[in-house]
Amino acid sequence: MLISTAYAQAAGGAGATGDLLQTFLPLILIFAVFYFLIIRPQSKKMKQQRAMIDAIRRGDKVITAGGIIGTVAKVKEGGEVQIDIAENVRITVIQSTIANVLSRTEPADKASNDSKKDDKKTSE
Repeated sequence: MLISTAYAQAAGGAGATGDLLQTFLPLILIFAVFYFLIIRPQSKKMKQQRAMIDAIRRGDKVITAGGIIGTVAKVKEGGEVQIDIAENVRITVIQSTIANVLSRTEPADKASNDSKKDDKKTSE
């Protein structure tokens, strides 16, 4: 007979665990690199953007994703914001399309408290 019979060698039980670790270790390392270099910074940036958008109030100067610069006139329910872009020109945009807040106004409560403190300082 020209073809001989080949028999598979029996694999040892102790070496299988080490081989499994060597097989999956590169995949685990790649996932860890992706997490720390891509996923984590992106989620942190999204969280900061969401906090900035949620903190928008009347009087803030903003820029939209379309490049329109204006002053917030009114924050409506349902995620809409009215922006003054020129004299007697007011547009309504979706709150999530605001790309950046250029300047912030002080909250009314804080501004009134500061003016009261200044009044007390001048009277003393």
